[in-house]
Amino acid sequence: MVIIASLFEKRTEGLYHNTTAVIDADGKYLGKYRKMHIPDDPAYYEKFYFTPGDLGYKVFKTKFATVGILICWDQWYPEASRITALMGADVLFYPTAIGWATTQDEATNTEQYGAWQTIQRSHAVANGLHVVSVNRVGFEQDGAMKFWGGSFIANPLGTILYQASHDKEEVNVLELDLKKTDHVRTHWPFLRDRRIDSYQPITKRFIDED
Repeated sequence: MVIIASLFEKRTEGLYHNTTAVIDADGKYLGKYRKMHIPDDPAYYEKFYFTPGDLGYKVFKTKFATVGILICWDQWYPEASRITALMGADVLFYPTAIGWATTQDEATNTEQYGAWQTIQRSHAVANGLHVVSVNRVGFEQDGAMKFWGGSFIANPLGTILYQASHDKEEVNVLELDLKKTDHVRTHWPFLRDRRIDSYQPITKRFIDED
């Protein structure tokens, strides 16, 4: 099997990255991806610990598929998923640690989880590929934070093929039909119809009026 291993990378004294290393099925180290988007949420304080990745977006040609990896906060950015898909990813993986403040009400929890799942399902649809999102469970910060689990797999039309529980560690094996990408992209040809000549404004922080 291929291992996507999340780790705290110490690059040098005082310089750290949130990183994933990829090990192929024959044990060969294929490389690493450093998280590009660094959040600053209560009880996380990632901007204090981590510097943004400087390796760019990455894909890894494994024994089974070409996989793209984006980490946690990266999952909210369609630009990241699009670029990784354009680099040839067959599947997007999102190792994640996201949760609820235990002081929140259930309606807020449900809404937040729904937004989290929806944005990643939208990446599957927009790019015509499978998305595998793996989130942790359990408590941290003296019980102030409950990680909401809910790991899931979505196919290229955003259909949920598997969803884990919110409070148990689980192991699941699911066979993915990677040929579905070609079928979906043929009938919903978003990549073909992209107007790449019109997208220059996306590189601006905000589009101010002249």
